[in-house]
Amino acid sequence: MSSKLEQLQAMLAPVVESLGYECWGVEFISQGRHSLLRVYIDHANGILVDDCEAVSRQVSAVLDVEDPISSEYTLEVSSPGMDRPLFTLEQFAKHVGEQVKIKLRSPFDGRRNFQGLLRGVEDQDVVVLVDDHEFLLPIDLIDKANIIPRFD
Repeated sequence: MSSKLEQLQAMLAPVVESLGYECWGVEFISQGRHSLLRVYIDHANGILVDDCEAVSRQVSAVLDVEDPISSEYTLEVSSPGMDRPLFTLEQFAKHVGEQVKIKLRSPFDGRRNFQGLLRGVEDQDVVVLVDDHEFLLPIDLIDKANIIPRFD
């Protein structure tokens, strides 16, 4: 995770948690004048639009005071959804047995994209089974990881 993301996560997680939600993760997508700051929130009872609005108001107030992002951006507060992104080793560990799609920042074993069964976490690696081959992917190399929803 980049230091900017770590800074935003450290700043915003306590705000989200003070409102009774879990701060699932923070994404910052820098696109010049159209950058996006996305804050994922979760709760045992699920997330409704009203929850996102309440968190958005509080997070906006903190961002206005702290001003951590110098460029223009849009703030979006969202539930992680069924294809929830995975940010931390703890989140990967919580979803062992799920199908996942992982994109790396740079190639590992000659490839950047992995899709398969999440087998677990070992030290700082995420263990994924792809076509009967087990890969240990360093968490620091993971750019994006999502659960592939199952519709039984």
